[in-house]
Amino acid sequence: MSISKEEIYDITIIGGGPAGLFTAFYAGLREMKTKIIEADNKLGGKVHVYPQKMVWDVGGLTPLTGRELIDQSIKQGLTFDPAVVLGQIVTDIEKNEDGIFMLTTSAEERHYSKTIVIATGMGGVISPLKLEVPRANEFESKNLYYKVLDVNEFRGKSLLISGGGPSSIDWGNDLSPIAKEITLIYRGDDLKGLESTKTKLINNGVNIVFNTEIHELAGEDEVSEVVLYNNKTNERYTMPVDALLVNHGYNKDNYLFNNEQNKTGLELGDYFQVKSDANGNTNLPGIYGAGDCVSYEGKLKLIAGAYQDAANAVNSAKLYMEPDAHKTAIVSSHNDILDEKNKVYLYG
Repeated sequence: MSISKEEIYDITIIGGGPAGLFTAFYAGLREMKTKIIEADNKLGGKVHVYPQKMVWDVGGLTPLTGRELIDQSIKQGLTFDPAVVLGQIVTDIEKNEDGIFMLTTSAEERHYSKTIVIATGMGGVISPLKLEVPRANEFESKNLYYKVLDVNEFRGKSLLISGGGPSSIDWGNDLSPIAKEITLIYRGDDLKGLESTKTKLINNGVNIVFNTEIHELAGEDEVSEVVLYNNKTNERYTMPVDALLVNHGYNKDNYLFNNEQNKTGLELGDYFQVKSDANGNTNLPGIYGAGDCVSYEGKLKLIAGAYQDAANAVNSAKLYMEPDAHKTAIVSSHNDILDEKNKVYLYG
């Protein structure tokens, strides 16, 4: 099959979260023709799970919300106008006799690239595990929440949080200053989190109830009462609520590697993470990894670490294509490719 030159990209990034977006930016600095393929219908990745959380550990930035981080990451990632494909899941990767990779997607489209960077995070489209009780779908657009978009929605309210993981603990602590009262229920007999955060939960006056699950929801336009079930005593009782926040975990669809076949041939580690070295090299030449999807000794599981992964992966990809190229991009403060953009920022 004949492939036109226009169809072939220097680098194709699978994933449009922080790692993928910074990969796109850095690839632009290296003057590489770039494409992003994102399974979700929007860029930003799993940061969409915590848009109101404060992020403090991105170097050089004062604390900002997850929403602000998404907005700034997208703006930076699109600096050099990469092609962006949304709502397509990469299902297979093959390499032809000319050394060009063919990426097949769920839309039955084919994308062609000289190199690939996998930046899928810990999975593909991350969606919350829904509450499986009658009427849950009905109340979802009312006062049943699976994530917090605006903390003010809980101001002065009697809030029930269901879930015993770190997210539930964090929201119990974060919302305690503004909610009227908070009860946190968990089906197990101990919360899954740091002792310090659990102690803080108690000190913040959050009522914690163990071995308890949601059995029924009641109300007219909104949830007004929740029937709770104790899985040890079989007792059922009713609690009035103004709002319900469910944190039961997420469906993490690691679409490219979640089957036993793994037709890509990539070597995988635990939790379907791609094994790589610190420069992003996988066991397949021309395919690199960045961010939470990769595993190597010394890996830093922070957004700051994802940025370094991204730059290293791009540099490795550039040298794969052009062995005589510079090992790294010229730093942005001296990079001629940014001259015109700098004039806009400096002089308007």
